[in-house]
Amino acid sequence: MARNLDAKCRKCRREGEKLFLKGEKCFTDKCSVERRAYAPGQHGQKSGQRLSGYGQQLREKQKIRRIYGVLERQFRRTFAEAGQRKGQTGENLLQLLEGRLDSVAYRMGFGISRAESRQIVRHNGVLVNSKRVNIPSYLVRPGDVVELTEAARGHLRTKAALAAAESRGFPEWLEVDAKAAKGIFKAYPGREELPPTINEGLVVELYSR
Repeated sequence: MARNLDAKCRKCRREGEKLFLKGEKCFTDKCSVERRAYAPGQHGQKSGQRLSGYGQQLREKQKIRRIYGVLERQFRRTFAEAGQRKGQTGENLLQLLEGRLDSVAYRMGFGISRAESRQIVRHNGVLVNSKRVNIPSYLVRPGDVVELTEAARGHLRTKAALAAAESRGFPEWLEVDAKAAKGIFKAYPGREELPPTINEGLVVELYSR
C-alpha cells in the first residue's frame, strides 16, 4: 500500500500554516511552524516570491491532500464523486473527505492525528454500527455509530487522545461519548463548520482547466 513518508513538519512549513499532522505537538510552542515560519530547504527564507494562478491552485490542492492524508489518485476519485453529487463541488469534496472513517475517528478523538487514527482503523480497532471496518477510506453516513473495540479502548495512547480531544471539544456534526469511546456521525459538516483557511474553490478551478 502506497504511503507518503515525508516529514510531517516539513509539510506544514511548506504550506505556511499548521496542518495538525503531529497531534499534540501542534498545540505547543514546539511546533515547527512557530519556530521556523518559512518554507523548508535552502531557498525557504527567500521572500517576495509570487505564485502564478496555477501555482496557487496546485498549492491549495497539495495542502488539502496533506491535511486529510490522501494520495493523488484517491483525491482525484473523491473529487470526481463530489462532482456527481448535488450542490457545490468544492463543499461536497470537503464533506466526503471529512466523512472518511479515518477522519471521523480522528475527529472523535480515537487518535492524536489522522495518521494514528488511520492506523487504528487498519489494525481492526474501529467498529461501524457494531461491525468491524478496517478500510480508512470507508465513507461514514449520517446516523452511523462509530466506536473503538474493547481492545483498542484499553490502549494508553487512545485514552490520552480521547482526553485531549474532549478537553478541546468535539465538532458540532458529531455526538461523542469520550468515556465509552463511542460516537454518532450526525451529519456531513456545513462549509461554515470547516477551517476557513481552506480554499476549495481553487481546487475546483484546477481540475476545470
